[in-house]
Amino acid sequence: MRKETRIAVDAMGGDGGPEVIMPSLKDFLLYNSDVYLNVFGNENIISPYLNIFDKNLIKQIKIIHTEEKVNSEDSPSHALRHKKNSSMSLAIKSVKKNESLACVSAGNTGALMAISRYILGTLDGIDRPAIESMLPSLNGHTHVLDLGANIDCKAEHLYQFAVMGSVLCMILDDKNNPSVGLLNVGEETIKGNTQVKDAHELLKKGNLNYIGFVEGDDIFCGNIDVIVCDGFVGNIALKTSEGIAKFISSKLKDEFKKNIFTKIAGLSSSKVLGSFKKVVDPRRYNGASLLGLKGIVIKSHGGADSFAFKTSLDIALKEVKKDVPSCIDKKLKEMLS
Repeated sequence: MRKETRIAVDAMGGDGGPEVIMPSLKDFLLYNSDVYLNVFGNENIISPYLNIFDKNLIKQIKIIHTEEKVNSEDSPSHALRHKKNSSMSLAIKSVKKNESLACVSAGNTGALMAISRYILGTLDGIDRPAIESMLPSLNGHTHVLDLGANIDCKAEHLYQFAVMGSVLCMILDDKNNPSVGLLNVGEETIKGNTQVKDAHELLKKGNLNYIGFVEGDDIFCGNIDVIVCDGFVGNIALKTSEGIAKFISSKLKDEFKKNIFTKIAGLSSSKVLGSFKKVVDPRRYNGASLLGLKGIVIKSHGGADSFAFKTSLDIALKEVKKDVPSCIDKKLKEMLS
C-alpha cells in the first residue's frame, strides 16, 4: 500500500448530503490520522462545515469543487452521458487516475454502478459487477450478493458472484475455504427456476466450498459464509431485513413504555437491549462493495446518518489495506480457469 492513503468521497450524494457526510468524515479522521480524503462537491455548500474540524484534521481534507451532482431521479444512462463533471463521476475518475485508492458515495445506486463500470471497467472473467454487503447472523455475519445491481442474471453470472463473494470473505474474514450457498425457495434440488438450477450445476462442478441450495432464513440463522442470489431477490431480502430491524426496535420501545411496570422492566434490561440493538442495527453494516470492478467503490445507503456513513468509510479503508481488487483478480484467474 502507498505511503499516502487517499479516499475519494462524493459529498453531494445521499439524502442528507454534506450535512450528514461532513461530520462522519471528522469522526473517521479522528481514528485515522494517516488517511487523506479527496472530497468532491460544491465548495460553497461544503466549506461552512469545515468549522467542525480542527486545524490538524483540515490538513487531511482536499475539496475538489464541482457544481454538478447526480440526482436520485437521474437514470443511469442520463447520469453517464450528461453528468460527467458530477461529484460522483469525478470521485470515481480520481480512482481511475490513482489519485484516490477508493471511492465512497451515498448517491444513486444505478448511476454509481453504471459510471463505475464505464470508468473503471470490470476484471477479466467478470461480465457484471455485483453489490455485496454483510448482514448480521447468529454466527457473526453473512456476505450476500447481489443486492440490487443485476435484476436479471444468467447462471454464469451467479457463478461469478459466488467466486467474488468467496474471495472477499477469504480476504476480509481470513477464512481459507468459506462456505457458499445459493439462495432458493427450498433446499431440494427439484425446486427453483431454470436459472438457479443451472447455476447449481455450475457451482457443483467448480472448486468452491459449495454447500448447495439455502433458504431465506439461512441468511440470518445459518452457518453459511456467502449466500448468492440475483439482484431482484437480494434487494428485497436486504430491504426486508432493514424493515424487520426497525419494526422490532420500534415495538420494543412501545412495549416498555406501556406502564410503570414495563418501564421498570425496560430499565432493568437496558444492557441486554443495548447489546441486541447493536447487533441488529443496520447502520453497523452500512457500506456495500461493488465487486468485480478494477477499483474499490463502496455504496453507502442513501438514508445513512453520520454513524452509518463512517461505517462505509471504514469498509473502504479495509479494502484498500487488503488491496481487494488485486486479490480478487488473482483468485479469479485460479478459480475460473
